[in-house]
Parts: sequence; C-alpha cells; structure tokens
Amino acid sequence: MKIGIYPGTFDPITNGHLDIIERSVLLFDEVIVAVTTNPQKSPLFSVEDRIDMITNAVQGKQNIVTDSFNELLVAYAQRKGATAIIRGLRATSDFEYEFQMALVNRKLSRNLLTVFLMPNEKYTYLNSTIVKEVASLDGDISCFVPPYVLSKMKEKFNK
Repeated sequence: MKIGIYPGTFDPITNGHLDIIERSVLLFDEVIVAVTTNPQKSPLFSVEDRIDMITNAVQGKQNIVTDSFNELLVAYAQRKGATAIIRGLRATSDFEYEFQMALVNRKLSRNLLTVFLMPNEKYTYLNSTIVKEVASLDGDISCFVPPYVLSKMKEKFNK
C-alpha cells in the first residue's frame, strides 16, 4: 500500500491545501494529512481545532486520514509506513525551501520520496497567513476556505 503524508500547520486549511489533497489521492492508496506545530509560528487554532477543520473539509472523501505529529517528519513517516512526503509548490520561492527540505529528508531516510504538486493556478497566491490577515481585517475569505473553516474563522474573530 502506498501511503503519502501531507504535513503542514494548516492554520487554517485552505482551498489550496484541499486541491493538493485531492491530487494526492490520485497517486496514493492513502493520504495522511498530518498537522504539526512550527515553533517559528504562533497558530491561531489549536492542533485539535485544525484536525477538526480538516476532517470536516475532507468528509466523504475516500482514503484520507487526519492525524497530528510532534516529531521529526521522517520518523513519523517511517512509523506510519509512508512511502512519500507530499508538498505543494506555489512559486519558485516555495521550491527553494522545499527542495532543501527534501534533500535533508532524503539524507535522513533514503527510502522516503518527496512528491511536489502544483496547485490549480487559482490557488497559487493563497496561503493560511493571507487568509488569517484578510479575516482579521473583516475581509471576505469565503472563496479561500471551506464553509466550516469560514464559520470557525468568524468565531475566532467574533464577526
């Protein structure tokens, strides 16, 4: 069974993330959407809230599992029996960072592949940071996130 792990902070999950997930299930028997923490970021939502939003966004879709981890990604991937790490690339600036991380992961685990997927062009500018900023300033984010995430964002910003 080919298992791919799509790791990220997903704070919150966006339609761009969902686009990558939908492309991933075409390549893998199972896709694990794995929420992690990034010490360089201050998340708006707890890990549990992010898992809840992802689970809601992918409900009814086959072969998608949500999970969280707080360890080295390659160790988590090995523990889950994954064959690949899935990463989305929006622009060349993403590529430089992701390429470096892929090389480090390959050095740590020779059998773990990194698969880069480009989102639909309508999501190339989209990321969670932009969504949070627009929402915090009372902007309309309904075209950027699933409806359930939109409701959670409104709750968070009391709007």
